[in-house]
Parts: sequence; C-alpha cells; structure tokens
Amino acid sequence: MATPPPTPGLRKLVRNPFFILGLTPEASRAQIEREGQKLLSMLQVGFGEASHYHTPLGPQRRTAEMVRHAMAELRDPSRRLCHEVWAAYCPPPDDCAKPVGSHTPDQPDPWEGAFASFGWRMS
Repeated sequence: MATPPPTPGLRKLVRNPFFILGLTPEASRAQIEREGQKLLSMLQVGFGEASHYHTPLGPQRRTAEMVRHAMAELRDPSRRLCHEVWAAYCPPPDDCAKPVGSHTPDQPDPWEGAFASFGWRMS
C-alpha cells in the first residue's frame, strides 16, 4: 500500500524522476526512454507491478502522467542535474524496497551521517 504524499519539503525527494522510473542517476538517455516507454505500456494494460515505485520514504503510487513528466524532466540537462543531486544522497531504488535493518553488519547504516552531509548539526 502506498503511503500518503509527503509534505512539500519532501515532495522533491519522493517525486524524483529517477525513483519514478526505477533508475539510478547513472542511467543513459536511451535507458530512460526505454524504461519510460516500458512503464507506460505496463500501466496501460494494468500490470499491477508498475502501479507503485519505491522511495526512501516508502512506496508511492505511479501514474502514466508521472512517468511522462519524469521523462520530460530528465530530457532537460539542467533539470536532470538537479534531480541527480537529490537522488545521489538516497539509496538506490532497489535498496529502498528492502526492509529497514536488512543490511549486513559489515555495511554501515545507509543513513548514517546523512544530516552531516547536508551541513546539519544534531544537538
């Protein structure tokens, strides 16, 4: 089940085109177009798996309009760069689907030091 949309401050994170398309910022233009077209086809025929996508804040509902908008955003180099920066500080989409605490003991917590990386101090 999808969680409700986040507050406006977190909307950029949850509505990141890379998450909507299920890709990483390293994806090529061809990969973006291919994945977008695949998702649009899956949504059109009602394939259930395509109706949700994973984010660091939980699963969200995906629509064809969102996929089209994500593809358009990533076609523009300056907009894509902004989305790459937001997505770079988040775990990859595949890791978002894993339950919390599923990382192995030899791996650091994926959010350890996240606040410090943005220049925030915890008091």
